[in-house]
Parts: sequence; C-alpha cells; structure tokens
Amino acid sequence: MHFDLDDDTELLRRTVRDFADSEVAPQAEELDRTKAFPYELVAKMGELGWMGIPFAEDVGGAGGTSLQYALAVEELARVDSSVAITMCAHTSLGTQPINLFGNARQKEELMPDLCAGRKLGSFGLTEPEAGSDAGNVHTRANERGGVFTINGAKQFITNAGTDISGHVAITAVTGTGPDGKKEVSNLIVPYGTPGYEQGQPYRKMGWNASDTRPLTFTDCEVPTENLLGVRGQGFKQFLHILDIGRIGVAAMGVGLAQGALDQALAYAKERRAFGKSLSKFQTIQAKLADMSVELEAARLLTYKAAWEKDQGRNFTLTAAQAKLKTGRLAVKASEEAVQIHGGYGYIEEYPVCRFYRDAKILTIGEGTDEVQQMVIARALGA
Repeated sequence: MHFDLDDDTELLRRTVRDFADSEVAPQAEELDRTKAFPYELVAKMGELGWMGIPFAEDVGGAGGTSLQYALAVEELARVDSSVAITMCAHTSLGTQPINLFGNARQKEELMPDLCAGRKLGSFGLTEPEAGSDAGNVHTRANERGGVFTINGAKQFITNAGTDISGHVAITAVTGTGPDGKKEVSNLIVPYGTPGYEQGQPYRKMGWNASDTRPLTFTDCEVPTENLLGVRGQGFKQFLHILDIGRIGVAAMGVGLAQGALDQALAYAKERRAFGKSLSKFQTIQAKLADMSVELEAARLLTYKAAWEKDQGRNFTLTAAQAKLKTGRLAVKASEEAVQIHGGYGYIEEYPVCRFYRDAKILTIGEGTDEVQQMVIARALGA
C-alpha cells in the first residue's frame, strides 16, 4: 500500500495550488461579492489543460487520472468553491456523458472544445418534481421524422447560461418501455437551439461566482443524431455519471475543509487574547486537532474512491461514503473556523465567512446526505 503521489501527480497538485494562491485567491472575494463569472480564470485553466484532466489525449484531454482530477478540484476549493465547482461540474457532469456515451461524431465535434475550456458543458437532470427522486422525469422528447421535440424544465443547472456554454445533456422521457415504465434517454441540446431558454441566475447562499439557473424547453427540436448513447438507457447512464460526480464533489469538501483549517490556524496564531495567541489555548487547540483528524480521514476516503475508479473497480459505495463524509465535514470545519475567528468570522472580508456559506450545498448537491445513506445502505445489501 503506497500513500506517496507519483511525480506527475505531485507536480500537478503543486501547480494547481500555486495557481489557486496566486490567481484565484486574490479575486475570490470580489467575484463572490459581484457574482461575476470567472471567465478569465476558466480560460487560463483551459490553456493549462485542467478542464479536461481525466480524458484521453486522443479526444483533446490531458490523459490524466481520476485521482489527479480530484487533487486539482481539492486545491481550487481550498481557496474558492465557485471556481472549483465550475471546473468540477463541467468535467464530471458536462463532459463525462459525451466521453462515456457519445458516438465518434459527437466526441469529435464536442470533446476538443470542452477539454480546452473553450466551451462549457452542463448536465440537466434535476426538475421541480425530480430532485432526489431523480427517476421521476417529466421532461418529454417525442420523436417524429428524425427529430426529437422536447418540452419540459430543468432546475439548479450549473454552467448552462454563460457566454461560453456549449451544450446541456438532458434526461427526457422518450417513450414507454416493454414493462410499461417510462423510457428515459439522454439528449444533447446545443446552446442557442430554438425553444431552449436559460432562466435568470438564482440568488444563492453561496457559490455566487458560479452559474446556476433554471432551463426550459418549449417545442425544442434536436435531430435524433443528438441521442446520447443507447435509447432507453438514460436512467442507468445518469446514475453512473452521478457516481463519478460524487468523487469531484467529495474533493470539493476536502478542499474547503482544508481551506477552513488553514485560515483558522493562521488566525489563531496571529490573534492574541489574555496576553497570548489563541493557538495556545487548549480549547482552540482541540478544535484544530479535531478538524485535522477528520480532514485526513475524509481525504483518504476520497482518494480511495478516485483510485478505485482508476483501477476499473466498482466505486459506487466508496464515492457515496466520501461524498457523505466530506460534505458534513465541510460544514463542520467552516463553522469551527468561523467560531475561532469570533466576530471577524462573520465579516465578509474574511474567507471563512464565504467558506461557511459555500459549504452547505455540499450536503445537498450531487445527491443529498439522505440519498447517500440510501446508496450506501443498498450497496451494503441492506
């Protein structure tokens, strides 16, 4: 059993960390306050090859591993979750469906721009009545004359409304199966298709610099060639995509918790009370120690999930465990960081305030904690 990263992976980790510290951190507060999408940062990450880390070089990717991708997400989330989720959702949800289920033509047309960050991909699963109950899809796509006509709505969709958004891969009911149940398929809908409209961005608690909005489809027509993978396999496909996505979101939880610990430790060393620094008080030391222990456990669980995927093993259980563990840790660690900062932790100039707001969604998005518990229990055979 080896815990050391190979040279290429360690170099990537250090490079992303340097970028996060020098390029992302100085802009993070302003991007959050102004709710401005980080176009410049996304372009730079695309040029560096980070928008396509886990994809093969022959489709335009960097040829990296899932572990390398998770490390990059972690290092970005250590300083800013909005930038991290932009890359994370684009890679895990927007690009993976094309990579895994796209045919040769779809990959040739879409993957190079996606991997280079020239275009952003998004994934349309959640609906007003199909959130945790993801199979309760109401969006319909009726086929006639070589065309799918789509009617329906999606919500809480990331990366679909930017100037560089390229496509959304959506789940839709395309008929009725032999068993009488809904036939669910995935379809590629390019940005700008008539009848496909992006709503106004949501006013959110956190992730303010990321793009999140509702989508509507009104008699939106796409050719049958835009079917993604095998017709009727949409449910199975998006469950696999969600498994992959949980590795990225777990890495975000690890990164945010690490950032919270870094900020709390630095403040505790600097701040003085009763004639000594806060870091000398046992109560503060206990908080920092507990954060460190939980963080290391969460990090190893997340890395294991990524490693299992890279080894071609079943990673459903570990990814769900990692996502559940890291989301809860991110909330707890950011709360403790705010507490250690005292009144200053409630002031927006301090990163821990933003971290606290950003953390909660990690227990909701990519499957709520309750859904993760269901997935874990099912995997255990309960």
